[in-house]
Amino acid sequence: MTLDWPIVLVSQLAVTGCLTGLIWFVQIVHYPLFVRIGPGFAEYHRWHVRRTTWVVGVLMPMEAVGAAALLILARDQTERGVAIAGLGLLVLIWLSTGLLQVPDHNRLAQRYEPQVARRLVWTNWLRVLAWTARLFLLAWLAHRMMTAATPS
Repeated sequence: MTLDWPIVLVSQLAVTGCLTGLIWFVQIVHYPLFVRIGPGFAEYHRWHVRRTTWVVGVLMPMEAVGAAALLILARDQTERGVAIAGLGLLVLIWLSTGLLQVPDHNRLAQRYEPQVARRLVWTNWLRVLAWTARLFLLAWLAHRMMTAATPS
C-alpha cells in the first residue's frame, strides 16, 4: 500500500483531533487542579506525567511524521501552504513543550510551587491555540478534498 494524500490527511486529522481534545481537557480540567491538590501533589504529578507521556509519546511523533508527509505529498500550492502553516504550528507546539511546559513540570516534580503551577496553566494556552488552529486547518483541507471529489 502506498501513502497518498487522502490517507495521510485523514490520519493526520484523527491524530491531531486526539491531541487537540487531550490538550483542551488538560487545560480546562487537569492543569487547574495542580493549584488545588495540596499535600498529595507530588504523587499526583508523578502519575500525571507518567500517564500523559504514554499518550503523547506515541501521538506527537505520529503527528510530526504525518505533517511532514502532508507537505511532501501536497498536490497544489494551497495544500502546500496549509501543510507549511501546519508544520509551523507543530514547531511552535514542540518548542513550547520543550522550553516552557517540560521545565515547569520538572520544577514541580522537585517541589510544588504555586506560581510555577499557575505559569504552566497560562503558558499552555499557546499549545491549546496552536493545536486548535492545526485541527481547523486540517478540517478545512478535508472539507476541500471532499467537496472537490463530490460531483456537482
